[in-house]
Amino acid sequence: MRVEEMAKTLDFTVLAKKTTAADIETACEEAREHHFATVVTSPEFVANNVDALRGTDVKTGAVIGFPDGDASAAANAAEAEAAIREGVDEIDLMMNVPAMLRGDFVRVRDDLSYVVKTIRARAVNDSRGLILIKVVIAAGRLEDERLIRMACRIVDGLGVDYAMSGTVQDAADVEHIELMRDALSEGVGVKAAGKIESLVVAEDLVNAGATRLGTGAAVTILQEMIARDSAG
Repeated sequence: MRVEEMAKTLDFTVLAKKTTAADIETACEEAREHHFATVVTSPEFVANNVDALRGTDVKTGAVIGFPDGDASAAANAAEAEAAIREGVDEIDLMMNVPAMLRGDFVRVRDDLSYVVKTIRARAVNDSRGLILIKVVIAAGRLEDERLIRMACRIVDGLGVDYAMSGTVQDAADVEHIELMRDALSEGVGVKAAGKIESLVVAEDLVNAGATRLGTGAAVTILQEMIARDSAG
């Protein structure tokens, strides 16, 4: 993989609780320099993100329903609609993890379906085109292979673009990525996220089937790759 290709797998996540507008500005400067896929923030910073990235090849991303996905479907849909009005390009939407763990799969499916349909409708009504949607299944918290496969089956039926392994608080796991890739249809991509802090880890996850990586260490990973390539 070339440096340019790795850059476009990286979603630069800026989600620390104490994040400021100045932090977002700095992250967007770094993203513009390295041509990352997106800068992903909490909804409150979408407008800052959009302003800082306007006219560049870096997209604006927002997380919805984090960290557990257990807010009501109406609340998550409203949060997503607000982000779309602010100009977001991609949404990382949290699956209801507690509901998955207690086996309430119908609620999980119905809530996600409601939010996804709301996102699609709002994008059309606002003439925004396609908003990329990634559903976070939190594989590390589900743990059980049966639950992970069930989560992937739910995602497959939603018409979304990606299933995402976890949040920045989780640890991306090669085995989970391989399992997700096996369980999902070819039309749904896999995004790995959580504690991806080195080039070695990033490449292992890509080799396992991830085509997007969510990480706060995007700059470090790309710099490692540039240094390795320069060394021959």
